Amino acid sequence: MHKDLLRLARSERAVRRHLALCLGAAVLAGLLVLVQAEVLAGVLSGRFATSALVLLALVVAVRGALGLVQGIAAGRTTTGVKSALRHRLLSRLQELGPARLASHRSGELVTLTGRGLDALDPYLSGYLPAVAVAGVVPIAVLVRLLAADLTSAVIVLVTLPLIPIFGALVGMHTKVVTEQQWRALSRLGGHFLDVVRGLPTLRAFGRARFQAGVIQQVADAHRNATMRTLRVAFLSSLVLELAASLSLALVAVPVGLRLLSGSLDLSTALLVLLLAPEAYLPLRTMGSRFHAAMEGVAAADQAFAVLDGQAEGPAEGGSRPGAGTGRRGAPEIRLENVTVRYPGSEEAALEDVSLVIAPGERVALVGESGAGKSTLLHLLLGSVSPASGRVLIDGAELTDLDSWRRRLASVPQRPHLFATSVADNIRLGSPDATIDEVRAAAEGAYADEFVAGLPGGYETVLGERGANLSAGQRQRVALARAFCRPSADVLLLDEPTARLDGRSEGAVVSATRDLAEGRTSVIVAHRPAMIDVADRVIRIADGRVVSDRVAVRSVDDRTGGATAMETTGGSV
Repeated sequence: MHKDLLRLARSERAVRRHLALCLGAAVLAGLLVLVQAEVLAGVLSGRFATSALVLLALVVAVRGALGLVQGIAAGRTTTGVKSALRHRLLSRLQELGPARLASHRSGELVTLTGRGLDALDPYLSGYLPAVAVAGVVPIAVLVRLLAADLTSAVIVLVTLPLIPIFGALVGMHTKVVTEQQWRALSRLGGHFLDVVRGLPTLRAFGRARFQAGVIQQVADAHRNATMRTLRVAFLSSLVLELAASLSLALVAVPVGLRLLSGSLDLSTALLVLLLAPEAYLPLRTMGSRFHAAMEGVAAADQAFAVLDGQAEGPAEGGSRPGAGTGRRGAPEIRLENVTVRYPGSEEAALEDVSLVIAPGERVALVGESGAGKSTLLHLLLGSVSPASGRVLIDGAELTDLDSWRRRLASVPQRPHLFATSVADNIRLGSPDATIDEVRAAAEGAYADEFVAGLPGGYETVLGERGANLSAGQRQRVALARAFCRPSADVLLLDEPTARLDGRSEGAVVSATRDLAEGRTSVIVAHRPAMIDVADRVIRIADGRVVSDRVAVRSVDDRTGGATAMETTGGSV
């Protein structure tokens, strides 16, 4: 038995009781086969009267009742073990907290606590009782055969070990392919959830369709691993059945010849022929149920690894998201009488908005929360479509979103970092970027210093959503991602300094100023330092542009710092 599961079962009183009842019923039902064979052989040979068939029926009924008891006890054992293990696993995850769980993907943990632990059913309710029966019944049958016919007992004694030997050889290979299948399933669940959570980011960088292909590759890997496991299971059954059949033939043929020659009586011959298959059957059953139980064993290994704090980080997803084209030059963006309504809402998020953003101009969008600033940004990202009006890029209506997104560099308020290396997160929009280009992008975003201090530097695998980084560090990685996209000529920022401390805010503002140079930039901003980056400030309220003013910078005599002042400008 799996030693950790055995320790868990022993620590839970109800589980221990049900497990003992399950194994006891299975073993007793297996031993009753000796009585059944004895009575049946006696009746067929005439040694017992026909009335002995009543005893035979009683034995069969008792075996059926024990099978029912075994099934009920096995079900309760399985439920108790899974419940206790899930409880401990969830408690352990709560103790570790987000920071120490940074090397895990929640998709893998969900797969483990759900589908993974459910795979323990064949192990607890099928394999364990089969092991108990295989450890007792063949020995009891062999002892009875020794008393009945020494020759047949010796043949069984010699051939019986062949089944566990072949089973062990096949089982070692089965364990390897089953672990591969489980890792593929965990990778599929983790990667899929990671992609779904980061879908807005992938769409902004034009990599959503590419990730559909990556998920297809991961799914194909899981399918191939599953088919390999099934092939091994079917072939192992063939091997065990062949070994058992040949062994039975070695017993049955001599018994038949000796019966014909008169050296063996009918009652003993029938008893040997009835008992010999029962010596091999428990081992064959154990071998066949072993394969069905291996997925549960692999899941149990991972669960106890998490409980012991030894779980490995997620495997990298393989392909890197990103694409880029040559830079075309900063475009003019024009909105003409644009109205946006979200599904299910009668109130417009943007209503009759018209404005022009000149090529290379840096515009700050300000206003209260819910005024429509983020909606305007999502409109430019192509995440929402106008109910009426037009969005024009260099005078042409925006229709080809894929081509448009290849021109964008976007930094959301809450950037999504994927569970892969720092370098691959920075390469999101440019998968062919060299490590030198990645470092240059990180330096431009003031991220190189803290990245160099990570255990693996740029090859450090981040936790899910960047759980092992601070908010400021995540924001700078997101800015580095934009710096690593030199082909982008439009910059869209959604409150990049929200929730940052003063030092992080200063680094992000300085990096934003450099990044916006020569690009048409739209920045949703609340903080004065970020507004100071803009050439023009547009105030939005209730989905409408209420003021549109040119930003004039002056020097504060007390601090010597630049501040943004608004002067009256023509409304566009």
